[in-house]
Amino acid sequence: LPAGLGWALVFTPSLGTVGRYFPARRALATGLVVSGASVSGLALGPLVPLLLDTYGWRGALLLLAAISFNLVAAGALLRPLPVPDESPGPPRDRPGLVRLLRHGPFLRYALAFVLVDAGYYVPFVHGAARAHEVGCDEHRAGLVMAAMAAVDGGGRVAAGWLATRPATSLLRHLFAWAAVTGLVLLLLPLGTSFGGLLALALAYGFCAGAVVPLQFAGVAEVVTAGQLVNAIGLMQMFESFGSLLGAPIAGWLRDTTGTFTISFLTAGAFLLAGSLLILTLPGCCSTSR
Repeated sequence: LPAGLGWALVFTPSLGTVGRYFPARRALATGLVVSGASVSGLALGPLVPLLLDTYGWRGALLLLAAISFNLVAAGALLRPLPVPDESPGPPRDRPGLVRLLRHGPFLRYALAFVLVDAGYYVPFVHGAARAHEVGCDEHRAGLVMAAMAAVDGGGRVAAGWLATRPATSLLRHLFAWAAVTGLVLLLLPLGTSFGGLLALALAYGFCAGAVVPLQFAGVAEVVTAGQLVNAIGLMQMFESFGSLLGAPIAGWLRDTTGTFTISFLTAGAFLLAGSLLILTLPGCCSTSR
């Protein structure tokens, strides 16, 4: 619990700061920042078992905590910047959480990601079990999951770079990537062999990674820069309900039906529903930013 709270207190202001630092290339900057999570995830995969074997669980946790303490130095380098809608003096009538709770477009945006997250994590949680279901051994199941995680970072950077193109609004980019991710998830049950499942896992990992930077950069398209940090934090609080419910629902459907087919189809439907809700946001269908 304390670790989760600590990471939440780091993640939200970090993304809000990036959004303020790079308003013109917010999506690309966010993509580069969040791609670090994919790199660290791949690095910690083999590192944690090595630390456990060498130092035991207590020693391993102490070393991981020491690594995490580097966040203090990184945070000390961040400096607040003025934003266009804020006066340099003491804040007056500053929009807060209460106003965000009355902000219709923001509430639709948050609800969209409650739905998206209800399906988003299902392949990451149940992907190995699906690989076993189609006859893969432990090694091949691990390869499927590693491949999905590896291309995730590439998707984050690629989507951030593509979103800098001025011809299409960022929210439309976000809608497109979320919809494609949902469609790929609907196709995952067709992967009934190692090769087919691996190909679909690679496609899903890339598209799912592409959604992440656009999700956080897109908040600034819905609210003002002065509300950015509050909006990101509140959105993450809402979407955590979808994240917590999605994988258990998929597991229950697997137990009920005896296969992951309905689980993945339901998860894909959640993603598509969330992507369609993004279309209702102001500015999503504009031709330029």
